[in-house]
Amino acid sequence: MMPISDASERIAIIASHLNPPNLKMEMNESCSLKVGNCRSKGGASGFKVAILGAAGGIGQPLSMLMKMNPLVSVLHLYDVVNTPGVTADISHMDTSAVVRGFLGQKQLEEALIGMDLVIIPAGVPRKPGMTRDDLFNINAGIVKTLCEAIAKSCPKAIVNLISNPVNSTVPIAAEVFKRAGTYDPNRLLGVTMLDVVRANTFVAEVMGLDPREVDVPVVGGHAGVTILPLLSQVKPPCSFTPKEIEYLTDRIQNGGTEVVEAKAGAGSATLSMAYAAVKFADACLRALRGDAGVIECAYVDSKVTELPFFASKVRLGRGGVEEFFPLGPLNDYEREGLEKAKKELASSVEKGVSFARK
Repeated sequence: MMPISDASERIAIIASHLNPPNLKMEMNESCSLKVGNCRSKGGASGFKVAILGAAGGIGQPLSMLMKMNPLVSVLHLYDVVNTPGVTADISHMDTSAVVRGFLGQKQLEEALIGMDLVIIPAGVPRKPGMTRDDLFNINAGIVKTLCEAIAKSCPKAIVNLISNPVNSTVPIAAEVFKRAGTYDPNRLLGVTMLDVVRANTFVAEVMGLDPREVDVPVVGGHAGVTILPLLSQVKPPCSFTPKEIEYLTDRIQNGGTEVVEAKAGAGSATLSMAYAAVKFADACLRALRGDAGVIECAYVDSKVTELPFFASKVRLGRGGVEEFFPLGPLNDYEREGLEKAKKELASSVEKGVSFARK
């Protein structure tokens, strides 16, 4: 028969899964059981990851997929609503990551203490007829608040920013960190991976290839004409007709609108965005582990062009971005597209900076 002390310890661990200390479930003082740390024995060592906006349309599948990542040892889920339910649901998955939920503004800073990677999908989604700029006034304020907490609780964390419009929210985050004296441009990354994922998929469809074997560099930004797929640099090398180039570029640039319209008001690109976000987060975690040759596209503080922020291929390492790759040779179509992208991007960056400096 199991000793009472061992049984009490096991019950306490189970209780902490269901009612983590941060969810303020207090035990009766007369009870001999204490809330224990929710950590499975034999769990693999790894990194601490926080997801801000974990109960949303992107946040929930993103949280589930991050729980499956063997590089994650602790997973903190934060949102202003519904976090306890999402936390309870995901915590039942038999993977080694320890899951803890945090609810509301009062628990935000606690959710971020000691994090290695912070992923931000928080904000309102796009609806039919909405542009990313329509989201600005709401999402800009959300991002500003979250980044102020990051600056206090985990200033050295790598930050993956998903909240749209990314072209403006990344500059907002940068200004917040500058004001707090914690800004490290190499640790702030706007996630444009969904543009790359779409480009790989759409090119593979046209060329009859496996999308997992296709690599399309996508540079510029993360909205409309600022999304510039460099189809002349596709790997494996592919030859496209002018019609195919027009079709692919347009579809890649408007992939988000395609999903919004197909869902007919029921949401935006949540599942594919969660997939892309996890793919990018995994690259960041592998880089933090010390893996060599981790190269992805991201929207970052950059000197690749004259613009202060620009998406291009970067090499990731333990300190975030460790190397910027030049755009490489562009054809006439891409050079024309780059000029259009830069004009739009300059306006979006200025909009974000102006908001943050109010």
